[in-house]
Amino acid sequence: MTEKKQTCRTPDPRLGRTADRPYWVWMVSIFVRAAHQVGAAVFLAVFLLPGQPYLPRGYLILAAATGLMLMATEMLRHRQLLREPAGLATLVKLVLMGMAVHSWIPGEAAILAAFVLASIFAHAPKRIRHRRLF
Repeated sequence: MTEKKQTCRTPDPRLGRTADRPYWVWMVSIFVRAAHQVGAAVFLAVFLLPGQPYLPRGYLILAAATGLMLMATEMLRHRQLLREPAGLATLVKLVLMGMAVHSWIPGEAAILAAFVLASIFAHAPKRIRHRRLF
Protein backbone atom coordinates (compact mmCIF):
# COMPACT_ATOMS: atom_id res chain seq x y z
CA MET A 1 0.00 0.00 0.00
CA THR A 2 3.01 2.32 -0.10
CA GLU A 3 3.24 2.22 -3.89
CA LYS A 4 2.65 5.41 -5.79
CA LYS A 5 -0.91 5.71 -7.08
CA GLN A 6 -1.14 5.48 -10.87
CA THR A 7 -3.42 8.05 -12.48
CA CYS A 8 -4.33 8.78 -16.09
CA ARG A 9 -4.92 12.48 -15.51
CA THR A 10 -2.25 15.14 -15.24
CA PRO A 11 -2.38 17.08 -11.97
CA ASP A 12 -4.23 20.39 -12.02
CA PRO A 13 -1.58 23.15 -11.83
CA ARG A 14 -3.98 25.41 -9.91
CA LEU A 15 -4.01 22.97 -7.01
CA GLY A 16 -1.23 23.01 -4.45
CA ARG A 17 1.59 20.51 -4.64
CA THR A 18 0.77 17.14 -3.14
CA ALA A 19 2.88 14.27 -1.94
CA ASP A 20 2.10 10.70 -1.04
CA ARG A 21 1.62 9.91 2.61
CA PRO A 22 2.03 6.45 4.07
CA TYR A 23 -1.10 4.35 4.33
CA TRP A 24 -0.73 3.98 8.09
CA VAL A 25 -0.74 7.79 8.51
CA TRP A 26 -3.99 7.98 6.58
CA MET A 27 -5.55 5.25 8.75
CA VAL A 28 -4.38 6.86 12.00
CA SER A 29 -5.74 10.22 10.85
CA ILE A 30 -9.24 8.72 10.63
CA PHE A 31 -9.18 7.84 14.33
CA VAL A 32 -7.53 11.16 15.22
CA ARG A 33 -10.32 12.96 13.32
CA ALA A 34 -12.96 11.06 15.32
CA ALA A 35 -11.28 12.03 18.61
CA HIS A 36 -11.03 15.62 17.39
CA GLN A 37 -14.76 15.70 16.72
CA VAL A 38 -15.46 14.64 20.31
CA GLY A 39 -13.26 17.42 21.72
CA ALA A 40 -14.66 19.95 19.26
CA ALA A 41 -18.26 18.98 20.08
CA VAL A 42 -17.71 19.63 23.79
CA PHE A 43 -15.93 22.89 22.94
CA LEU A 44 -18.90 24.00 20.82
CA ALA A 45 -21.45 22.91 23.44
CA VAL A 46 -19.72 24.93 26.15
CA PHE A 47 -20.25 28.12 24.17
CA LEU A 48 -23.72 27.41 22.80
CA LEU A 49 -25.49 25.94 25.82
CA PRO A 50 -26.91 28.38 28.38
CA GLY A 51 -25.07 29.09 31.60
CA GLN A 52 -21.55 30.01 32.55
CA PRO A 53 -19.12 28.54 29.99
CA TYR A 54 -16.74 26.01 31.52
CA LEU A 55 -14.57 23.88 29.27
CA PRO A 56 -13.06 20.83 30.99
CA ARG A 57 -9.29 20.89 30.47
CA GLY A 58 -9.20 17.31 29.12
CA TYR A 59 -11.51 18.15 26.23
CA LEU A 60 -9.57 21.31 25.46
CA ILE A 61 -6.34 19.30 25.32
CA LEU A 62 -8.04 16.62 23.22
CA ALA A 63 -9.33 19.17 20.70
CA ALA A 64 -6.02 21.06 20.52
CA ALA A 65 -3.73 18.02 20.32
CA THR A 66 -5.80 16.19 17.73
CA GLY A 67 -6.24 19.41 15.76
CA LEU A 68 -2.45 19.82 15.59
CA MET A 69 -2.10 16.18 14.55
CA LEU A 70 -4.68 16.62 11.78
CA MET A 71 -2.94 19.74 10.52
CA ALA A 72 0.38 17.88 10.50
CA THR A 73 -1.04 14.94 8.53
CA GLU A 74 -2.62 17.33 6.02
CA MET A 75 0.68 19.15 5.64
CA LEU A 76 2.38 15.84 4.84
CA ARG A 77 0.13 15.53 1.81
CA HIS A 78 -0.55 19.15 0.88
CA ARG A 79 2.83 20.83 1.10
CA GLN A 80 1.42 24.31 0.48
CA LEU A 81 -1.53 24.05 2.86
CA LEU A 82 -1.25 27.62 4.12
CA ARG A 83 -1.58 28.89 0.54
CA GLU A 84 -4.87 27.03 0.07
CA PRO A 85 -8.40 27.89 1.32
CA ALA A 86 -8.37 24.89 3.68
CA GLY A 87 -5.26 26.09 5.48
CA LEU A 88 -6.32 29.73 5.58
CA ALA A 89 -9.75 28.73 6.90
CA THR A 90 -8.00 26.84 9.71
CA LEU A 91 -5.98 29.93 10.63
CA VAL A 92 -9.10 32.13 10.60
CA LYS A 93 -10.90 29.53 12.72
CA LEU A 94 -8.09 29.55 15.29
CA VAL A 95 -8.08 33.36 15.47
CA LEU A 96 -11.87 33.46 15.94
CA MET A 97 -11.76 30.80 18.66
CA GLY A 98 -8.85 32.48 20.45
CA MET A 99 -10.59 35.84 20.43
CA ALA A 100 -13.80 34.24 21.73
CA VAL A 101 -12.05 32.33 24.49
CA HIS A 102 -10.38 35.53 25.69
CA SER A 103 -13.71 37.44 25.44
CA TRP A 104 -12.41 39.92 22.88
CA ILE A 105 -15.46 39.23 20.69
CA PRO A 106 -18.85 37.66 21.52
CA GLY A 107 -18.13 33.99 22.18
CA GLU A 108 -21.29 32.33 20.90
CA ALA A 109 -21.25 34.02 17.49
CA ALA A 110 -17.49 33.64 17.00
CA ILE A 111 -17.35 29.97 17.94
CA LEU A 112 -20.38 29.18 15.80
CA ALA A 113 -18.82 31.07 12.85
CA ALA A 114 -15.54 29.18 13.34
CA PHE A 115 -17.30 25.81 13.32
CA VAL A 116 -19.41 26.66 10.28
CA LEU A 117 -16.29 27.86 8.44
CA ALA A 118 -14.43 24.68 9.39
CA SER A 119 -17.33 22.51 8.28
CA ILE A 120 -17.64 24.25 4.92
CA PHE A 121 -13.95 23.92 4.09
CA ALA A 122 -13.70 20.37 5.44
CA HIS A 123 -16.43 19.22 3.08
CA ALA A 124 -15.84 21.46 0.08
CA PRO A 125 -14.78 19.74 -3.15
CA LYS A 126 -11.05 19.17 -3.51
CA ARG A 127 -10.79 21.68 -6.35
CA ILE A 128 -12.05 24.41 -4.02
CA ARG A 129 -10.48 23.27 -0.75
CA HIS A 130 -6.97 22.81 -2.15
CA ARG A 131 -6.85 25.50 -4.88
CA ARG A 132 -3.65 27.49 -4.56
CA LEU A 133 -4.52 31.13 -3.84
CA PHE A 134 -1.10 32.71 -4.15
